[in-house]
Amino acid sequence: MRMVVKIGGAALDRPELLERCARAVADLAREGHEIAVVHGGGGALTRMLAQLGKQSEFVDGLRVTDAETRDVALMVLAGGVNKKLVAALARAGQPALGLCGGDGMSFQVAKRKANGHDLGFVGDVCATDMRWLHAIWANGGVPVISSLGLGPQGEYYNVNADQMAAACAIACQAHALVFLTDVPGVRDADGSVIRWLDTQQIPALVSSSTVKGGMLPKLEACRMALSRGVGRVRILPAADVDVLPQFYFARLEAGTEVTVP
Repeated sequence: MRMVVKIGGAALDRPELLERCARAVADLAREGHEIAVVHGGGGALTRMLAQLGKQSEFVDGLRVTDAETRDVALMVLAGGVNKKLVAALARAGQPALGLCGGDGMSFQVAKRKANGHDLGFVGDVCATDMRWLHAIWANGGVPVISSLGLGPQGEYYNVNADQMAAACAIACQAHALVFLTDVPGVRDADGSVIRWLDTQQIPALVSSSTVKGGMLPKLEACRMALSRGVGRVRILPAADVDVLPQFYFARLEAGTEVTVP
C-alpha cells in the first residue's frame, strides 16, 4: 500500500502526540508500506512571525505571504519543523529524509489566484516529479515533505499543506490520503461529526458557512484527491493516530471519511 499522511496542528506542537504520530508512520513503513509524510507548521510560523513583529493574515484559510513571510516560512517549515519530524521518526526506528517541495524540483507551483485577493507568494502545485520519493522508498526510508514549492522563476512559494498532501497523493498514485488534524472531523450544522461525507455535500456546507476557515482548503484537497484517483481519503483526529495502521484495512469510526458518490 502507498499512503500519504499529512501532519499539522497540535501533532507538531505537542511532543507526546508527535511521538505517537511518528510511531504510527514507522509501524506502517516496517510492514512494507510506502509512506510519505507532508507537514504543515502554521502554528510555529505564526509564532515566529509574531516574534519578528509581523501579523498573520488569512483569506479563506490561506496565509497571505509577502516576500518576508515566505522567507520566514522557508526557515521554519523546511528547517526546524521538518527536521523535528525527521528526528521523531528516527526515535521510532524509522529512517526518514526531509525535503521541501523545491528539492529535486519535486513540486513546481504557479501563483495562486484567489477571488480578487492577492495572496502574494502562495502557490498551487502545477507539476510534480516523484522519482526522488521513489528513490527514498526503494531504500527503506520515509520522505518528509514541507509545504513549499518552486515557481516559474525558481523562487519559493508557500503552499497550503493540505493541498500539497493531495498533490503528492495524486502524483504518486497513493491508495490512501490521511489528514491528521486538531478537530474530531467535519461537523454538520448541529455540531455533530459527519462520519461519511459525500463530496456532493461539500458545496452546501461551504455556502451555509457550516464549514469555514482552515477546513475549506482541507475539503478542497480531499475532493481534488478523490477526483484524480486516490482511493480513500480520511480526516482523522491526531489524538486517534494509533488506529492509523488499521486505516486501509478496517472501517474506522474516528474522524470523517470523504467519499465520492
